[in-house]
Amino acid sequence: MKVLVINAGSSSLKYQLIDMTTEVVLAKGNCERIGIGGLITHKIADGTTIQQDADFPTHTEAFQKLVEVLTTGEHAVVKNLDEISAIGHRIVQGGKYFSESVLATEEVINKIEEISDLAPLHNPAHILAIRACQKVFSSAVPQVAVFDTAFHQTMPPKSYMYGLPYEYYDKYQVRKYGFHGTSHRFVTHRLGELTGWDMSTKKIITCHLGNGSSIAAVNHGKCVDTSMGFTPLDGLEMGTRSGAVDPSVVLYLMKHENLTPDQMSDLLNKKSGFLGVSGETSDSRDLIAASQEGSERAQIAIDIFRYQIRKYIGSYSAAMGGVDAVVFTGGIGENSDDLRLEVCENLEFLGLEMDPAKNTELNHKEGRVSKDGSRVEVWVVPTNEELLIARDTKEIIEKLPK
Repeated sequence: MKVLVINAGSSSLKYQLIDMTTEVVLAKGNCERIGIGGLITHKIADGTTIQQDADFPTHTEAFQKLVEVLTTGEHAVVKNLDEISAIGHRIVQGGKYFSESVLATEEVINKIEEISDLAPLHNPAHILAIRACQKVFSSAVPQVAVFDTAFHQTMPPKSYMYGLPYEYYDKYQVRKYGFHGTSHRFVTHRLGELTGWDMSTKKIITCHLGNGSSIAAVNHGKCVDTSMGFTPLDGLEMGTRSGAVDPSVVLYLMKHENLTPDQMSDLLNKKSGFLGVSGETSDSRDLIAASQEGSERAQIAIDIFRYQIRKYIGSYSAAMGGVDAVVFTGGIGENSDDLRLEVCENLEFLGLEMDPAKNTELNHKEGRVSKDGSRVEVWVVPTNEELLIARDTKEIIEKLPK
């Protein structure tokens, strides 16, 4: 069985074709500049990369080009579309409606559209991708929706409700949703495989750290809290996102800088975080280089990020009444051994003891980086959201009537 995994944005279409018999990625790539030109970058399993200019007025043309590169030419990976059994879509926002992955029926598509106000940059693009697949692929090819928010739907009201008038929850569904749920679920499951633990008895804190970052408290296999909120803006300082700030700061800046809501959103989402504090870069690697060259503001941005991670680990340990393991994943979490060491060195009071040598040795790799005998274990577990989407898709279509 081969599953095509799609992550659609308003002007992009990332994809992977995965052979689910072996879970090997046959091809992956990105169709960019949809609506403003077109460029496809396509890579196959042997490392061969193809890059071509193309004309992508809509997502439909992007899918047509994707089909062409998958099925024709010397670098084709399938003979025809009949070899693709199903399509799995990453959907950012499922609202309160979806606590698990589902077949993308018309009813489901309508619900995704209904809550598009909760993710205006993402959900409409996901719908465009589903509709484009319906045009380009046979109607017999099932499509599955896998929601970023689903894993967090097990949070109790004390975690997801805000101290606002309840009417806004009723009218507008204003609450914490959390994001990166597919990643948090993947690494939680993978930790169980690596340790042999029964995850229904364990308390885990998963740290997805990258240009966008979030932390989740997973108690007995269920998410009970997470750092992102109503949108992915909440929680930790990120590449260009501010993370949590006093709401009065927003009102103050809007008043004194004469900012519209859209301008304020742009400031918080695209001009803050590492970039805003440092004044130099949104990339964590460049941030570290700048700090080593003497940039005080770059060092402050680094310190804020690491301090906040440590605070979330401490607070989620308290919320769950303990912790058995901390997992680092994402581009920064997997590859920054100095961050992991600095964050964890001040958590000895929890029973967490890092092994500095292991921590350095396992940079970019999967494994335990805490000392033998540490009561709280620390792991690096590379995430693979696309594989989880493919697995969910496979599981759902295998249950369909033949």
